[in-house]
Amino acid sequence: MDVARLMRILVLNGGSSTLKAQLFDVDPAALPADAPAPAWEARADWSREATQAEIKIGNIQSKQTIREAADVFGPVLEALWSGDAATIAGPEAVDVIGHRVVHGGKELRESARISPTVREAIARMAEFAPVHNALELDGIRAAERIFGDRVPQVAVFDTAFHATLEPEAYVYAGPYEWVERGIRRYGFHGISHQYVSGRAAEILHRDLASLRMVTCHLGNGCSLAAVKGGHSIDTTMGFTPLDGLMMGSRSGSIDPGILVFLLNHRDYTPDQVDDLLNRKSGLKGLSGVSSDMRDVEQAIDLGNTRARLAFDVFVHRLVQWIGAMTAVLGGLDVLVFTAGIGENSARVRAAVARRLAFLGLKIDATANAACRPDADIAAADSAVRVLVVRTQEDWQIAKECVRLSV
Repeated sequence: MDVARLMRILVLNGGSSTLKAQLFDVDPAALPADAPAPAWEARADWSREATQAEIKIGNIQSKQTIREAADVFGPVLEALWSGDAATIAGPEAVDVIGHRVVHGGKELRESARISPTVREAIARMAEFAPVHNALELDGIRAAERIFGDRVPQVAVFDTAFHATLEPEAYVYAGPYEWVERGIRRYGFHGISHQYVSGRAAEILHRDLASLRMVTCHLGNGCSLAAVKGGHSIDTTMGFTPLDGLMMGSRSGSIDPGILVFLLNHRDYTPDQVDDLLNRKSGLKGLSGVSSDMRDVEQAIDLGNTRARLAFDVFVHRLVQWIGAMTAVLGGLDVLVFTAGIGENSARVRAAVARRLAFLGLKIDATANAACRPDADIAAADSAVRVLVVRTQEDWQIAKECVRLSV
């Protein structure tokens, strides 16, 4: 391959307390279906108090004192060309920078080159996703400061894949003024759902446009997407990432009357309710053990009844929502598991399959137990293919960068 033809893409994937960075060298004329190994990668983790960040670049680990989360960008980006993990000669070697941005709202319905107009829209959407969008704007500003105007930047939105939802799927049954004010279902994890649905079709050697698919992104945050003809037609997360499935430490959908009760009769403040639903519920809240499914499963094996309850509720809610997505699709051709729980928990996959046997869905127990993504674990005579796919959000962002840059 002619090295001169390679495009060097830096992907920044920021969360509320993490930053992942990967550098890809790709031939824009011949993008591989699956993600290639990155030429360089880094990760930073910090606490909510943001006084110190743990930074890992390759095999090198360090600690960085920070005043605020935005302070992590400089040390991570500059390590590309300075220090023991340096990979490139300098910032001029990067061709394009891609950013994961959680919330694009009604205005930003597809990936976009970052301009003053796009930046202002991302800032407005921070009203709906204050922690995420604010940090992602910090990343955009840091990249501008370090790389200058020469390097184009691309925003890839977690909500964009769900922009194809019809009004009956995204409108809440509240007053119509909610719709006018932007209070509606947006959906999240869209970059992951987009990648794994396309990858599943490739693994099966099927045309994505012909498939009815439910993609299950099951990690600390969990969501489903009903994908028909390659487009999202329904999803479980809504106005915020709190809606839908039970998650690691988030409650998912609950009776809103509970919130009214807590505020009016138990003297909770809005901040306390937010903390309760986002950080003290889900697997963590029910099990009393952990927000990590691996810890919950270990506790089950030791006879912990609360851990068993948490697992059973998680599976029940998951099956319930898969059923709802299947009804919206009008049938199911493919079920896809991805993200931390989806890719690693054979127990969850087996429990779900048992409950969906009425659809003619069967998994191969041996293939499920020994599964390494990307794989089809359905039995030969299953009416529904069941896939485990490693989500590659950063690679999906890189592909969007290529699409908007060539």
